[in-house]
Amino acid sequence: MKLNGKTVALTGGASGIGLAAVEAFTAAGARVIFGDINVAAGEKAAAALKATFVPLDVTDPASVLKFRDAAYAQADNIDVVVNVAGWSKVEHFVNTTPDLWDKLIDLNYTGTLRVVHAFLPKMIARSEGKIVNVASDAGRAGSGGEAVYAGTKGGVIAFTKSLARETARYRLNINCVCPGPTDTPLLMSTPEKQREALIRAIPFRRFAKPSEVADAIVFFASDRASYLTGQVLSVSGGLTMQD
Repeated sequence: MKLNGKTVALTGGASGIGLAAVEAFTAAGARVIFGDINVAAGEKAAAALKATFVPLDVTDPASVLKFRDAAYAQADNIDVVVNVAGWSKVEHFVNTTPDLWDKLIDLNYTGTLRVVHAFLPKMIARSEGKIVNVASDAGRAGSGGEAVYAGTKGGVIAFTKSLARETARYRLNINCVCPGPTDTPLLMSTPEKQREALIRAIPFRRFAKPSEVADAIVFFASDRASYLTGQVLSVSGGLTMQD
């Protein structure tokens, strides 16, 4: 898949799936402007990949607007917007606090809304553009110890489908990738017993590589997905087989 001449704005690009997506987009020939709250890792990745890094906190409306403005300063048009930034904490719901709920909702759900809302008007004006939201199979099938996180990702899925209906008249493509357990720093921070249990539950008996999720993201951003909108693609090694 070639994306020569295309410009991508991506959140959460300093590590994990986001970093793999930056690598995949640059390899496909796209210009990439990516943001992350981790400035040191973002700058390092940008230098290695010849991409543009902009500090970004998706929970801060002003930071999102600065990211948008920086992206448009690099290119007249943003062809693809990818929302990868996200976070989870494994905890039984009964032991969680409203502060944790607010953090998860603001980062995983409202952060996605902020970024899309910032870039959408120019895409509508052009009647051209693609948005790829990264949710999670937790939002499709549930995840023990991640009830609020799963709720936020379910919200991203529903938002993606609803926005796809609203913007189809403008020929925009709005789709969603739902990773299953993926070999990222976030997953590696969970207890080993939990990771072992997950592997036993996955038919392929391994975690996804970040690059495998990135491939799905790039597919939705490519011309090969020009007739797809409102779709949800699981990358889970068969862990979830949803209709």
